[in-house]
Amino acid sequence: MKLSNGVEWAIHCCISLGQSRAPVPAARLAELHGLPPGYLAKHLQALSQAGILRSTPGPTGGYSFTRPAGDITVLDVVQAVDGPEPAFRCTEIRQRGPLAQPPRDCAKPCAVNRAMQVADRAWRAALRDITIADLSDTIDVDSSGSAMRDVRDWLDGSG
Repeated sequence: MKLSNGVEWAIHCCISLGQSRAPVPAARLAELHGLPPGYLAKHLQALSQAGILRSTPGPTGGYSFTRPAGDITVLDVVQAVDGPEPAFRCTEIRQRGPLAQPPRDCAKPCAVNRAMQVADRAWRAALRDITIADLSDTIDVDSSGSAMRDVRDWLDGSG
């Protein structure tokens, strides 16, 4: 499975937004992560349309969460950016070629389709069990313990 770069960017931006006490402009998030502002803005708008973020206009505006980071799952972010469609799409290849089966013999999904559906459900369940708050906690555990404080300070302008 291949996800767009926007998924990684959106997840990192959500983790960063969870550290801010005020809305963060898209340009500031782009600067923090070294990303193209226009392209990042598109993904932030997708998160906004999905109800994950809200956009506050004006000189002190920017993006902030609509609910606590502990209530936003990684799956929420993935689906906001890349859509809810399954990764695998069956094209009924067994009905093609010189040994094609007639449609009446293909009423049930084939073994390949069933396996891919099982994998998709497992992948989605795993991402549904991880929240943005969980990731923030893990980042601090995996770093020197100051990564999230450093992000907070930087976003507040004191870092």
